[in-house]
Amino acid sequence: MSTDRIRCVIMRGGTSKALFLRESDLPVDQKKKDQLILSLFGSPDKRQIDGLGGADPLTSKLAIIGPSNRLEADISYTFAQVGIEESVVDYRSLCGNISAAVGHYAVFEGLVPIMTPITTVCVFNKNLNRILRIEVPVNDQKPLEEGDYITPGVPGSGAKITLDLRHTAGGTTGRLLPTGSPIDMLNVSGVGEIEASIVDVGNAHVFVRAEDLGLTGIETPSEIDQNSKLTEYLESIRATAAYRIGMIDDPKQSKKKSPATPIIGFVAPPKSYRTYLNNIRISTDEIDLVSRLMYMQITHKTYAGTSTVCTGVAARIKGTIVHEVSSGRDNIRLRIGHPAGVIETESIVEQISSEYVVKRATIGRTARRLMEGYSFIHSSI
Repeated sequence: MSTDRIRCVIMRGGTSKALFLRESDLPVDQKKKDQLILSLFGSPDKRQIDGLGGADPLTSKLAIIGPSNRLEADISYTFAQVGIEESVVDYRSLCGNISAAVGHYAVFEGLVPIMTPITTVCVFNKNLNRILRIEVPVNDQKPLEEGDYITPGVPGSGAKITLDLRHTAGGTTGRLLPTGSPIDMLNVSGVGEIEASIVDVGNAHVFVRAEDLGLTGIETPSEIDQNSKLTEYLESIRATAAYRIGMIDDPKQSKKKSPATPIIGFVAPPKSYRTYLNNIRISTDEIDLVSRLMYMQITHKTYAGTSTVCTGVAARIKGTIVHEVSSGRDNIRLRIGHPAGVIETESIVEQISSEYVVKRATIGRTARRLMEGYSFIHSSI
């Protein structure tokens, strides 16, 4: 590895952006690796002014690409959520948006055999020890970027990349339903009890009813983030769920030990509303439910890719809160109303004895290569 610079690529995947690095270019020592990553992003600093981070959880992301020792996988991929104001590099979660970009990256970099018109990239994700299947449209031996597929929250349109996350079920906790139940009563310290559904696909998620929070489910990100009492309550619920499923030893350490996951969302039956980013009206007949997510203690301005497939799977499991509020619970396709518009997922879940098995969990995304070159390493590293 060069002592003063490192090759990198910046890519947009769905509604997120990430820095892509090669595993071979990074130190083997974990502490040194994290120091280098934090320096590249300009963390800790709320503006990340001295690095490549975008001062937002959706743009402070990293993909590390390497070879795979699994016969069924073309490459390996490690996702990291890089802290902005804290010196934290969190490897405990997975980003669906960036996972779609991993397929695009692999094709562009020539890391997989090219097949036209669709190249299927099999990726071993080291975060969850699971296989991801990413279908990338290809033209002239390169990933196709132009197309008519729209990702709400991204200007314009692009070529549709299909991401199948069915093999990630139980990847974080070992079970699709970590507690064995579709609904649990959580005793939140200092607040009281609240019903929640904890489901593990893509990432571990905890879903609660909007009405149990005194909300409608169509609040804007700014309305939620400006309500400090609400955000503290949501973090307390998330921390309690994380402790309940064994992700952390102490709920009070949730922000430090596992700030990204589980992801918490609150859901409600379909309601008409206007989008946060461009004030477009979403009517009730366009969606099957409404949902809002908290990610890294901030309201997600769109909807996470892993959360999309997890919400879709949860809607297919009888007894969950998501199944309860969804008007599309019996359909393969689920349409989720989020702050920036509508996102769709396809889910097939079968019950075998007392267990649920995920047979399909897909999402469509677009991706684009934004920059390639070298990032200069801070002299103190």
